Amino acid sequence: MDIKQIFENNQNWIAKQLETDATYFDKLAKGQSPEFLYIGCSDSRVSAEELMGLQPGTVFVHRNIANMVPNTDLNSMSVINYAVTNLKVNHIVVCGHYGCGGVLAAMQQVDLGILNPWLRNIRDVYRIHVKELDAITDEEKKYKRLIELNVQEQCINVIKTAEVQKANSERNLKVYGWIFDIHTGKLIDLNIDFDEILKDITKIYKITD
Repeated sequence: MDIKQIFENNQNWIAKQLETDATYFDKLAKGQSPEFLYIGCSDSRVSAEELMGLQPGTVFVHRNIANMVPNTDLNSMSVINYAVTNLKVNHIVVCGHYGCGGVLAAMQQVDLGILNPWLRNIRDVYRIHVKELDAITDEEKKYKRLIELNVQEQCINVIKTAEVQKANSERNLKVYGWIFDIHTGKLIDLNIDFDEILKDITKIYKITD
């Protein structure tokens, strides 16, 4: 694609938005008050607002390889802090997707250089659930299950944070784990039980009263 086409597309998009609502950009410029923080994968096939059917200004988005929330990652921790403390989101979604290249790479026993430390977080998920995963003989099903378990573990990492625990206590903020099926376009709710997870980890990870 010629890069000039992007700017032509932009002009067409502006015209379309103004045709629908003459004050569209005036509203955008007033600021944001999103209800959702969406933590998803950087995969080019997965667009947060589109798959959720929502408009700009309603979803605060953080994306990285394999929708990870490592406890030592300043980027994701800063996003959670800002979204919860300043933007006052009430819903945090960790959304993985079937066909995730990051999870597939983590399943391979190969040296991937700079990616190794990042993928090690996914391999840690495998280690935690090794009995369940090794019992699955079908490699495709094992792959899909690791994608789901990775979302589950990243939800737990979100719930470990002080901001999320405090916001849950103050305004009942919740965390959700979803999968986007790129083969069908469907969002699948993994039914992450926020309250049960918080209860289970309270002894070790409770930070706020």
